Order: sequence, then C-alpha cells, then structure tokens
Amino acid sequence: MRMDMFDLSGKVALITGGSRGLGRRIATAYAEHGADIVVASRKQDNCEDLAELLRTEFGVKAWGIGANVSHWSQCDSLVEGAYTLAGKVDILVNNAGLSPTYDSISEVTEGLYDKTLDVNLKGPFRLSATIGARMATAGSGSIINVSSTESLYPTAHALPYAMAKAALNTLTLGLVQAYSPAVRVNTIVPGPFKTDIAHAWEPTTFQSIAEATIAMSRAGEPEEVVGAALYFASNSSSYTTGAMLRVDGGVFGAFR
Repeated sequence: MRMDMFDLSGKVALITGGSRGLGRRIATAYAEHGADIVVASRKQDNCEDLAELLRTEFGVKAWGIGANVSHWSQCDSLVEGAYTLAGKVDILVNNAGLSPTYDSISEVTEGLYDKTLDVNLKGPFRLSATIGARMATAGSGSIINVSSTESLYPTAHALPYAMAKAALNTLTLGLVQAYSPAVRVNTIVPGPFKTDIAHAWEPTTFQSIAEATIAMSRAGEPEEVVGAALYFASNSSSYTTGAMLRVDGGVFGAFR
C-alpha cells in the first residue's frame, strides 16, 4: 500500500543536475518506483553512466542527455531530445544549480553573477515554460523546483545564489497560475546536505555552525530528500500545488 502511494509506473521524469548529488538520488528513487528517467547535466558521459545503471538495476528505460541549462538554446534542445527519446515528460525536476565562491560582494564579477542567475533561474524558467505548456496540453504533469534555504536566510557569501533561489520560489507560484489545473508546481527547499559539496566543509567548523543554525544540528543525508521528491512527483500530492516544503533539519538562521 505504501509503494502504491508513490507509484510512478508509466511516468517519465526529466531531472536536471541529475548525474550527481541530490539529483542523482532523486533519479534513483524515481526509477526504483517505476519511472523512466531522462538524466540531464553538463557532462554527457556522466548522464549516460547513470542511465545505464538505472536500466540495469531497476529495469526501467533511461536516457542521458548532456545540456548546460544556463543556455536558452540548450534548454530547448534538451526538451526536444527528451520528447524524441521518451515521447513525453510527466515530471520535471529543476535541480541543476551552482553557487560560486567569492571573497566579498564588491568583487562579484558580471560573469559570475550572470552564470549563477542563468543556471539557477534562467534554465528552470525556460524548461518549465516549454515543458509546462506541453504538460498542460497533455492534461497532467508535475514540476518540482529545487530551491535552497539561502532563499529564506540569505548570506553575504552566497548572495547571487540566494537571489536566484528566491526568484525560483516566485517562479513556482507564477507557474501555478500559468498551468493550473492540469500541472502541479511545487518547491523543495533543502538545507545543507552531505553531497559532494560537503567535501569542502571543515568538519569542526561545520558542526559548530550547524549547532547554531539548524534545529537538528546536522546536515542531511541524500536519501532524506527522497520522501519530498516522491510526494511531489506522485499522485500522493494530487491536491498540492504552489507548496514550498523545507527539507532542512529545521534551519532557523543564516548558515554562515
């Protein structure tokens, strides 16, 4: 009965940033629950490697498409490629993102600013606009935007990223207006997770920060995002749209 609540059999999910981190874990969970998967990220080889693993391990159809979603034309090519290969997209997960480092706000270059906004916001906008329209025509679909607690508690060391993610939250609400009632659009708001980015964290420093800013005093494990991702993708959330679900261990202050 619990499996039926999150059954994705017959669905096709397109996941950007899908070859690593939270995107990879979401792709694996969707395949485990019966969905066919289109894995998209900048590196074609990584996408194809994960697609092969999903086909072998779960017996689903899976494809890898290399695409840099910061480019409008590559978003359009990704959409056309996904529909050509899979025939449809039922679930879009806008997970691709990046947060470049800098020493001070005054030293943020135009290139860094544009790159951050393009990946975190331009890509989700273009993919959601085009795929959302097709979903609406087909009569159903689910778009899931992956934001960040930086959108709620912005910090000086990640301000362009926080701005982009805050705009992504707004995009969710606008898409609800554009494509309801056929298409549901929701947002997952993760806190810090132990993905590959965690390798750069100094353990003692991170722990002291976590204790000061996170109710659960720790970072999340990648599998802890799965419940939210399955909920929004499946019929379990049939009456949920425009929602913003924090999966952050109870972040209550800026993560400095």
